[in-house]
Amino acid sequence: MAATATVDEVIARTETVEIDPKTGVALESQNGAEKENGVEFEEANGVKCENGAKPVEEPKEEEANGEKDGEVNGQVKEEKVALEVEPKTFPVKLDDGKLLNCIGLRKKSMLGLGIKIYGFGVYADNEKLKDLLKSKIGKSPAKPTKEMFQLAIDGDFAMMVRMVIVYSGLTMSMVRKSFDEGLGASIKKLTGGKKNEDLTNKVLGQASDDIKLTSGSVIEISRLPGHVLQAKVMGEIVSKVESELLCRAYIHMYLGDDPFDKEAKEKFGMSLLSLF
Repeated sequence: MAATATVDEVIARTETVEIDPKTGVALESQNGAEKENGVEFEEANGVKCENGAKPVEEPKEEEANGEKDGEVNGQVKEEKVALEVEPKTFPVKLDDGKLLNCIGLRKKSMLGLGIKIYGFGVYADNEKLKDLLKSKIGKSPAKPTKEMFQLAIDGDFAMMVRMVIVYSGLTMSMVRKSFDEGLGASIKKLTGGKKNEDLTNKVLGQASDDIKLTSGSVIEISRLPGHVLQAKVMGEIVSKVESELLCRAYIHMYLGDDPFDKEAKEKFGMSLLSLF
């Protein structure tokens, strides 16, 4: 099965940092946001890419000429940044055979600015995914269906989300807090409103606050066969938790009814159609 996204698509769809091909070290980001620790995050999703390369913010009613005038009555001013893209950041195929099915951008609002937190790529064992789709659905539908996404969310095959940090002001505690909130909300949706903080905290709870995150730092969270969720920060495994609910809730954050990046979910849906 050929990869479902080309390097050109990777360059066109994501916004991340430039990585020195010789040393593997991230070069300085052009993100102009100032570093600020311990601040509260609020969700701000949605990006569109135009002209094949430069991601731009999706216009909202209060914007004028592509920018907001500042924070007024709770409205958040968007920060426009252009970052260099290194295609090696999201390879089309990983060493273990998983293929890139979509890429996207995770955003938050902070200090009155729309901040790009990380770019992400969603990988999967497409052969197992293809077998599952054909056995449960049969013929290819005209467009992606909720059932198709649900099969990906509930399945017991390998998937991984590779996150590459864009915003240089992040600390491990900030990442943990944001992650726990997103995962906790996903668990509540799947359980009819029931919280499970003990389960949520197991994923990044053991990641040390001493871990230094810079632009280009990589966090990989994988769903492994057997309903195991594994978290790896900067190449080091920090947790491995066996839980079907946890695995479902994690993938649900990216492919559920309220995904982090709607365009990334749509791209994943088109990838699913290509497997029939």
